[in-house]
Amino acid sequence: MNPRHFIILGACCCITIPLFLNLNLTSARQVSTSEWKLIWNDEFDGKDGNAVDSSKWTNDIGGSGWGNRELQYYTDRLMNASQSEGLLVIKALKEQYTGSDKVTREYTSARLTTRKFVNVTYGRFEARIKVPHGQGVWPAFWMLGSNVVEHSWPDCGEIDIMENIGKEPSTVHGTVHGPGYSGARGIGAAHSLDHQARMADAYHVFAIEWNPESIRWFVDDQMYHTVSASALPKGKPWVFDQPFFLLLNLAIGGVWPGDPDRNVVFPQVMRVDYVRVYRPRQTKS
Repeated sequence: MNPRHFIILGACCCITIPLFLNLNLTSARQVSTSEWKLIWNDEFDGKDGNAVDSSKWTNDIGGSGWGNRELQYYTDRLMNASQSEGLLVIKALKEQYTGSDKVTREYTSARLTTRKFVNVTYGRFEARIKVPHGQGVWPAFWMLGSNVVEHSWPDCGEIDIMENIGKEPSTVHGTVHGPGYSGARGIGAAHSLDHQARMADAYHVFAIEWNPESIRWFVDDQMYHTVSASALPKGKPWVFDQPFFLLLNLAIGGVWPGDPDRNVVFPQVMRVDYVRVYRPRQTKS
């Protein structure tokens, strides 16, 4: 996988975590969702045209390129992220936009995070998403270690539950990044649909099941990748034993996907039906 670096803006230094969930799984056993207890979710059932629930999500804002030479400016405008017909709709627009930081970009989009509200250690994390498609389009559902301000990336750890780039319309990637195994050295795998079907043609459920020993990746309940401490480069630390928060975003361009070409039609839209966090039913509070 090509590099994916991240910049946390200065505003993030005032992190508060009103809801802290520290869950301890004792088994890496694969289970169905009927065996898990829902502990946090967003079904995006707000009024059409409204912003997302401000007690669950905040917007990362800026056009810095986010360490990947991305082309979009992330805003908190309703035209870039809002609820519609029971969905979160993240919309990337081709428009010239100048932010309060005086940075001008030719695209806008949105990046949402639970950093201030929900930080969880271990569990099942899933979202039902319909990704967009096109050269240079980069939707993602992922997690960062909650200590990112103190320890920065990649020491904080990153778990990519789902990344898709438009030039690979049938494929998603699941990856971990940490100290000594980040960027192009991240430890990951790809999952492709049968018969070269496009991910963008239907909703898919993207999930991980994370316990103290390992992280496992699923697409539509089909497991395709597992990472444990034994898979890390020799002497490199397993940093996936601490709280992480969730992110959803739609990037345009960057080191990995490349820039959009003339065939890409805007707006590009990422639709999210729900995001859910579970613990095993047999685990005590």
